[in-house]
Amino acid sequence: MINPNLSKRQSESYRCLTQLDASVAEAAKRSGLDSLLIELVKIRVSQLNGCAYCLRMHTRDAIRLGESAERLAVLAAWWESQYFTEQERSALALAEELTEMPVPEPRRWDDGSLTEDQAAAVAWQTVVMNSWNRLAVFSHYPVAP
Repeated sequence: MINPNLSKRQSESYRCLTQLDASVAEAAKRSGLDSLLIELVKIRVSQLNGCAYCLRMHTRDAIRLGESAERLAVLAAWWESQYFTEQERSALALAEELTEMPVPEPRRWDDGSLTEDQAAAVAWQTVVMNSWNRLAVFSHYPVAP
């Protein structure tokens, strides 16, 4: 079975994705989004995509930034809990919409909690995170204790 490690097979493309990731992170910061909210988006997108490598990395990053175990435990069902702010709920809904690409329905994230720049930052972060997840899952990045 062929499972090429994409980061090694086309290193220039990998470098471009890394540069895009850095650009998107800077735009998110300029938009006023909290770093912890961005980590929640990365974790939720990784949950939806089943990417263990990115889940471990971004969960560790979120904990380092002060995220609680309780919020991380309910992130997969964020809409059923009262742990998340309106802005976080909007960002998570937007990230899910972009990741799952459902049949068009009312935009449950578009409630005024995010500015246009913040919505664009979350959207770009989701696009990049989906790319990282697909790269890691396809390449079978090792995830061991």
